[in-house]
Amino acid sequence: MWLRSLTFRVIAFSTIWAVVALVVIFTLITTLYRQASERGFDSLLSAHLFNLIGSVGVSEPGVLTGAPDLGDLRFSEPESGWYWSVEPASDGLTGNLSSSSMTGPVPSPSVAEVPFDSEFQRRYLAEGLNGEQLQVFESEFVLDAKNRIARFRVMGNETELEQEISAFQRRLLTYLSLFGFGMIAINAIAILYGLQPLRRVRNALAMVRQGTAQRLGGRFPAEIEPLANETNALIENNKRIVERSRTQVGNLAHSLKTPLAVLLNEGRALGGDKGKLITEQATSMQQQVEYYLQRARMAAQRDSVVYRTPVKPLVQRMVRVMEKLNPNIDLRLTLPQDEVIFAGEREDLEEVLGNLLENAMKWAKSVVAVSVGLVADEEGNASLFEINIEDDGPGIPEGKAREALKRGKRLDESKPGTGLGLAIVADLVNEYGGKLALERATLGGLKAGIVLRNVE
Repeated sequence: MWLRSLTFRVIAFSTIWAVVALVVIFTLITTLYRQASERGFDSLLSAHLFNLIGSVGVSEPGVLTGAPDLGDLRFSEPESGWYWSVEPASDGLTGNLSSSSMTGPVPSPSVAEVPFDSEFQRRYLAEGLNGEQLQVFESEFVLDAKNRIARFRVMGNETELEQEISAFQRRLLTYLSLFGFGMIAINAIAILYGLQPLRRVRNALAMVRQGTAQRLGGRFPAEIEPLANETNALIENNKRIVERSRTQVGNLAHSLKTPLAVLLNEGRALGGDKGKLITEQATSMQQQVEYYLQRARMAAQRDSVVYRTPVKPLVQRMVRVMEKLNPNIDLRLTLPQDEVIFAGEREDLEEVLGNLLENAMKWAKSVVAVSVGLVADEEGNASLFEINIEDDGPGIPEGKAREALKRGKRLDESKPGTGLGLAIVADLVNEYGGKLALERATLGGLKAGIVLRNVE
């Protein structure tokens, strides 16, 4: 369900895009910071190296002399990871100079392993006195006219550099994470606010479906307004179709009523076999016209989207009428506490209940029971309701229930009727997508049960 949500899709897409963008920004900034830090670190060591070379000389006997001050207190702190040293690299030169921080030797690779470049310099990594990683800048320089050469080394704590870069990355990650969460929250709020008109449209459609409104009302954004206008036009067109169908059905019924009445009167007046034949055929035509006009009206009403009928008041009213018409029948009514709304027009439900109640009253001996209840669908929602009407009459024999639903079929000719009642009920219920069942009642007679859609 979430995957079908437009809100979820937009928020998920914007969140993924924000995360990808922040990851790219984090990678880019940390890469640039690392490059800048390493360049600054190398430049600092290079400057210290040239400063060291400029601060050391050689005496006439060939002893290294000088007291270099590189301007960094870390070269004075023992085992700080920042060291310098000056060592003889040719004959005729003695003595060793080193920073006070260098309390022990720092190994260096052979020239064969790491050769000097064209400027007689080389750089390499070495292990420090405390296990730290050192970046070493080394150069050999001629000190005097006697070509006496000394080897100068400046060592910087690269572990310290990596720690600084890692600390910067953690701070940057924290700030970008806070910024990302804020950006995602703002995006979600903006998207939810931007989609609010769609929720208004949904609520307005729900009101139309429930019958509390006839059209989508209110102002909508420019992007949503055409949808609302087209929906209102569709609703109006649907109403016009229904009204036109009603008018046509009424006109047809009115135009056929008089000719059929004339035929019936003529048949009765004629008498004899021919009169009887005319009367029977005219009666059959009248039943057929009534049946198919009813179906036409049902089909028109089924396409409607605005009719909703409260069930309990309608059932109570019809039961009161039946009680007055049949004072000798004990009519029992059971209703639920919850509201029940039929997703259809009032006249259709009246037609269904009227036929079923009339049939039950006709065959009942003394008791008729009417009950209304909600029915849960497969998802557990109360989207259906049922109406059961039972009597204590003779009922319908097994295997005859389907035959009783046939148009014009009467199982007992001793009772008055046309045989269209149950057929009309079956067609109405079917048109609304419901179910009709005829069973043996607990009272001993017939139980007619219908299940229709409930508007929650």
